[in-house]
Formats: sequence, structure tokens, C-alpha cells
Amino acid sequence: MKIVLHLLCFFSVVIASAQTNDTISKPKIWSLEDCIDYAIENNITVKDADLNKNISEVAYDKAKSSRLPNLFGSASQNFSNGNSIDPITSDYVTDQIYSSNIGVTSSMTLYQGGQISNQIKQNKLLIDQSSFLVEEAKNNIIISILENYLQLLYSKEGIAIAESNLKASLTEVARSKARLDAGSIALNDYTEAQSQAATNKYNVITAKNNYQQYIITLKQLLELRPEDTLEVEVIDDNMELVNLEMDKMSIYYKALKVLPEVSASDLDIAIKEKDLDVAKGAYLPTLSLVGTLGSGYTSISDINFSRQLDVNFNQSIGLSLSIPIFNRNETKAAVKTAEINIEKSEIEKQSTEKDIYKKVETAYQNALSAQEQIIAAKASQEAALQSYNLAKIKYELGALSTTDLIINQNTFTAAQQNYIQAKYLNILYHQLLQFYQGNDIKL
Repeated sequence: MKIVLHLLCFFSVVIASAQTNDTISKPKIWSLEDCIDYAIENNITVKDADLNKNISEVAYDKAKSSRLPNLFGSASQNFSNGNSIDPITSDYVTDQIYSSNIGVTSSMTLYQGGQISNQIKQNKLLIDQSSFLVEEAKNNIIISILENYLQLLYSKEGIAIAESNLKASLTEVARSKARLDAGSIALNDYTEAQSQAATNKYNVITAKNNYQQYIITLKQLLELRPEDTLEVEVIDDNMELVNLEMDKMSIYYKALKVLPEVSASDLDIAIKEKDLDVAKGAYLPTLSLVGTLGSGYTSISDINFSRQLDVNFNQSIGLSLSIPIFNRNETKAAVKTAEINIEKSEIEKQSTEKDIYKKVETAYQNALSAQEQIIAAKASQEAALQSYNLAKIKYELGALSTTDLIINQNTFTAAQQNYIQAKYLNILYHQLLQFYQGNDIKL
């Protein structure tokens, strides 16, 4: 029975270890949607924008609380000697006096030229604006993720092309060595094959390094740890060519309606207008309600401490009116500054709209160009492949020099690079145009 138990424990450990190793050996494959969702939840830029929104909410609550009365408590202990006035009885005495005062004071602003109401409205606008700024931060991260994700895929295909060329070059080196030993080619043909193999090996190293750089950038956008592994999902090759469904002006006008930076600019103008209302409120009087409760003790009196607090208990309530007459033009300067800031916000909105138009125009033109390029690049790649295959056959038959074979190989490599570049640019700009219209990015 013990032997059976030992065997069961042994196999349990082996199975658990195998499962653990299998989990470790199979890292998560990240799709573009996975990257976007994770980045929105974890990217520090988005978190910072969200914290700014929280600050705006705190400021809004503070502004609303300014309507409430305040309340302060006070207490003092005094000693005087010689001729003085008793602070409690107000009698003129010549003696040593110990006195105590305690009290509470409260005041509430009844009217302040509409400044409190306007500040509350302004802080509400700031919350709304910060919400749009959070969305803008998310959009910026989404676009960065999209660009880097496609660059990763592009560089990954570049590695495959470089490795294929290196493999072909090493085969050509071996074949050239055999032909050199047989005396059918000159030494310079063999050295040219060696040189091309070395160049292709360098290209493999460069392509892998570029891939790792994009991995680092994407990991930082996702806020992954340095030791975390990252592998992205390959997209379907059937998505090579996409067509534009709308003209650029239609896309632009739709972008003005859906992009959060436009709404944030509109709210910024409204916020600056509230600044102007607050500044103008300083021209008007301020009316406040003030109330106090207090009591005290003096050593001159024969009554004990607790009794004196009861006897000396006093209350007061009153109104306080403050009328601005001249404050060295501070209000005038504040009003003028607020008016200037409104004009600046209107200019910034125009700048935002111009920037959006530039993005749409650039993406649209590049999308058109990429569509034409991918058709030409695909035809060029197919022709270069046929030419390269024919050159390899001629080279094997000794009817083509090493130099001519290398030229054909490099031509084919350039055609491959042009094709995958056009393919990913076509996908990128199509997705950007979809995004500017408020549609989700999906591959």
C-alpha cells in the first residue's frame, strides 16, 4: 500500500511539473485587442489623466461647499498686572488679572456677485473637460499601440525574409566552393558569394535587433515588467487591401464630432467664460451673515469659574457688507486677462481642428498611396521571384555569374520589403481613418 501511495505522489509531482513547464513554455500570444484593452487599464499616462479628473471632482465638491457656513472655535488665557481694563467686565482696575475667553464664530456668504455660483459651474465644466482629456489620453495610447503593433509584425516578417536570404546565401557559398574546387569559377566569384552571405547575416542581426526594440516599446506602452515575455498575434494575410468608403471631408467632419479633443476645446472656452463671470463678480458687493457665541472668566470676580462661564455667556449675530470701491485695478486687470484667455481658447480650438484635418488628410492620402503601392509591389515581388528562381537555375547550370545571382537576390529582397511595407501601411492608415470616425480598431 505504501508503495502505491509513493507512486501516486511521484506521478502527481511529475504531472504538476509538466503542467508548470508547459505553462512557462507557452507565453501568452497578444492580439491587438488584448494590447489595447490592457494598455487602457494599466498605462501610466491614462492613469495620470484619470487622476487629474479625480482632482477636478475634489475641486468641484470644494466649490459647492463654499456655500456652507464656516465654524471656528477659539480659546485664550491672559494675565495682566497694574492698571488695566478687565477683558470680561470692562472695569478699570489696578490689580493682577487672570482671564479666560472661549467662543465660536461662524460666517456664511449670502451674496458675492455670483462668484460662488459661477465657480461651481466652472468646476463642473472642468470635470466634463477632464473626462474628455482622459478619452484623448486613451486614444493616443490606442494609436501608439496600433503603430507599434504593426511595426512589430513588419519587422517580424523582415526577420523571416532576412533568414531566408541568409539560408540561400549559405547554399550559394557551398555551391560556389564546390565549383571553385572543380575549377569552373574564379576565386572572386566565390568571395562574392561569401561577402553576400556575410551581408545577409548582418541583415538578420539588424532585423532581430529592430524587432526587439519594438518589443521594448510595446512592453513599455503596456507597462509590462522587463522580465515579462511578449509575443504578438500574426494578422490574416487576406487583409492586405482595404478600400476607402468615404471622402476625406466627410471623415474630417465626422472626426470633429467624435474626437474628444474637440469637445475638450469647446469646454475650455466655456471654462474661460466662467473665469470672466467670476472676475466681473468682484465689482459687486459681498454680503455675509456673521454669528458668535462666547463666554469668559476673570479672577477679579468672586464667582467661581463654571458660574462665570454661565453668567458671561453672550451671543451675537449680524450682517457684514463689503463694497468694493478701489482695489488698485486688480479686478479690471482680472477681467481683461479673462477676456484675453477666452480669445486664446478660441484660437487653440482652431489649432485643434487644423491638427485633426492634417491627421485626416495625411492618413487619407497615405491610404490612397498605400493601396496603389501594394498592387505595384505585389506584381513587382512576383516578377522578382520568377527572375530570381530563373537566375538560380542558370547559376546551377553555370550559365550565370555569382555577381548576377546576387543582383537578382537583392532585387527580390527589395521587392519583398516593399510589399510588406505597403501592406502594413495600407492596414495602418485604413485603421486610422476608421478610428477618426469613431470606429473601433480591429485587425
